[in-house]
Amino acid sequence: MIDLLNRRQAIVQTGLATAIGVGTVNNVIPANATQGTGRPDDKPFGYCFNTSTFRGQQLTLPDQIKVVAAAGYDGIEPWIGEIRDFVAAGGSLKDLRKQIMDSGLTVESAIGFAHWIVDDEATRSKGLNQAKHDMELIRSIGGRRIAAPPAGATGPLDLDVIAQRYRTLLEIGEKVGIVPQLELWGSSPAISRVSQLAYIAAESGHPDACVLPDFYHIYKGGSNFNGLRVIAGKRMHVFHMNDYPAQPPRQTIGDQHRVYPGDGIAPLAQIIRELYTAGFRGAFSLELFNPSYWQQDALEVAKTGLAKMRTVIDTALQS
Repeated sequence: MIDLLNRRQAIVQTGLATAIGVGTVNNVIPANATQGTGRPDDKPFGYCFNTSTFRGQQLTLPDQIKVVAAAGYDGIEPWIGEIRDFVAAGGSLKDLRKQIMDSGLTVESAIGFAHWIVDDEATRSKGLNQAKHDMELIRSIGGRRIAAPPAGATGPLDLDVIAQRYRTLLEIGEKVGIVPQLELWGSSPAISRVSQLAYIAAESGHPDACVLPDFYHIYKGGSNFNGLRVIAGKRMHVFHMNDYPAQPPRQTIGDQHRVYPGDGIAPLAQIIRELYTAGFRGAFSLELFNPSYWQQDALEVAKTGLAKMRTVIDTALQS
C-alpha cells in the first residue's frame, strides 16, 4: 500500500521534477514507452489527429485513417462511437488495426464517454461495463489509452470519492491493457480545474494514474496555465492541442470557438516550453470542433492543422 506522501509524489511534483515510471499493464508496452524513445531528439513530441476536427465531413473511419496518414500525422485519436459504427456496418476490427499499422499510424488515445464517475450506483456500474467494452475495442485496433472525462457528472463531487472511482477505472484498464487518462473538462462541475485533475490522479494511488489536459479546457475552467508545472511530464501521455480567440469571453466561449494552434490568444509557446522542461514527450493531439473547418476539404483541414502545430512547437523550442 502506497502511503499518502508517495501517492502525491507519484503524480504531483515540486519544481517540475520527474515522476516515477509507469508500470506495465498485463505485460504489454507501458503507456509512456514512446516518451523519450523512438523519436529523434529534434522531434520530442508526437503529432496526433483527433477525428472531431473533421467530424462534419462525415467520413467513414477507414477514410479518416487514410486522410490522417496522407496529411503526415504520427497518430490518430478516434471516438468510440466511430468504432462502434464501423463494427455495426460490418467492419472488421482486425482489418482496421492492419490498416492503421500499414498507414504508419499509432492509436495514441481514443475518446469515450462512459459514466464511471457518477453517484448513482446502477448507472456507474453500467458505465464501468461500458468503459471495459470501450477499452476492449481500443485494444483490438492497437490502442493503449482512452480518455476518462467526467461524463455524466451533473454537480460537484467529493474529490476523494472521484479518486477512488478513478482507481476502479484504472484497475479495469490494467486488466484489459488500456490506460484511462483522467481528462479535464473546463465546463464540468466535477473536474474543471488543473488542481482538481492533479489531486484526483494523486489520490487514486494507482501507478498508471495519468492526466489528459487540453489548452482550451484549462482556459475555460479558469485555471492558470502555471498550474501545469506541478504535474510531471511523464504523467501526461497525450495533450489536446488547440487555441481560442479573445472573443467570446471565457464565461461564454464554447467548443465550437476553438481555432487552429497559433490563430488565437493562448500562450502556447510558453506552455510548450514548460511541458518540454517538465519531461513531456508524449503526443499533441489536434482536437477542434469548429463548424467552419467542417465545411472544408478534410485533407486540407488535416494538413493545415499539422502545419500550424509544427510552427507553434518549433517556435516554442527554438525561442
